[in-house]
Amino acid sequence: MAPSTNSNAEEVVIVKATSCSLKMSWIKEGELNLLERISANVLKAGPMPKHVAFIMDGNRRFARKKNMERQEGHTQGFNKLAETLRWCKHLNIQEVTVYAFSIENFKRTKDEVDGLMELARQKFERLLEERENLEKHGVCIRVLGDLNLLPLGLQQIIAKAVLTTRAHNKCFLNVCFAYTSRYEITNAVREMAWGVEQGLIKASDVSEALLSECLYSNNSPNPDLLIRTSGEVRLSDFLLWQTSHSCLVFQSVLWPEYSFWNLCEAILQYQVNHKSIQSARDLHREHQALQQLESDRACVAEHLPHQGNGKPADACRRQEALSRYTACRQERVLDFIEALKQKRNSFFTDLCSATT
Repeated sequence: MAPSTNSNAEEVVIVKATSCSLKMSWIKEGELNLLERISANVLKAGPMPKHVAFIMDGNRRFARKKNMERQEGHTQGFNKLAETLRWCKHLNIQEVTVYAFSIENFKRTKDEVDGLMELARQKFERLLEERENLEKHGVCIRVLGDLNLLPLGLQQIIAKAVLTTRAHNKCFLNVCFAYTSRYEITNAVREMAWGVEQGLIKASDVSEALLSECLYSNNSPNPDLLIRTSGEVRLSDFLLWQTSHSCLVFQSVLWPEYSFWNLCEAILQYQVNHKSIQSARDLHREHQALQQLESDRACVAEHLPHQGNGKPADACRRQEALSRYTACRQERVLDFIEALKQKRNSFFTDLCSATT
């Protein structure tokens, strides 16, 4: 809470600021100024990240610094997100993922958690009011996390927002809410176990690539660049699986004070390291493909019968069996991924139906 020494005038300013902030749009209109446009064009001459993830840290410290209520710090943080999305749009960054609310945040005081839930409700309601603007810009909103941990009313509003924008495909905003990476990975393992139990896949089909398809973020490419503000140098259980070959940038600025130039600095660091990052990704893809090939060969060798003379089947026969097995596995996996997609879509449509 703000110190009791605040004057009435200061309190009025805070109330007015909060009132204005609640009306803040998800999509902030406006062009870059001349210097920003020149800088953006210089940056775009080099390799640009297509997907940027943000750990938006420092809202509470910002509130203390400005003698604001803690909740106002979170509201200012949302306003900065809207501004940052505008900068990303001008820099041709097509996808942004933000860490909005960790499962660990439920351990904070009840007043703060309730305040964050209320702020989220207001912002997603505002999003629904802006559906025409979102459609104009082609913005698709995805919410990643275990929504069952949220109040039912907030779940239903989020479901409406996701379904309203899911056909948009010009740019994507992924909001990680009631999320941690370890929880996400654990859930992906459960999804694969469900697939095996349902007979959609075999235990031998489980792989690193399949686990990636079962993550909340399966519709997105892995982030090229992850930025954390406030000076903390840790990932705090955010996108641990997805950022193994991403550029990680830690900046000391508090999130509500983040600027266009801070974003440019992070992109410059990505460009400096782009070649080594791309090389590491290519090597990982090759290693992953080799692992899958070895797994398929092992499965074929286990089930392929021997010839009557007791010798192993010849190379040609083995290759034919390997091709058949690989095709069948790929078909099983595709069917499983489609079933998983339908199950997740049903969760959102059922929530909306319950509201109706």
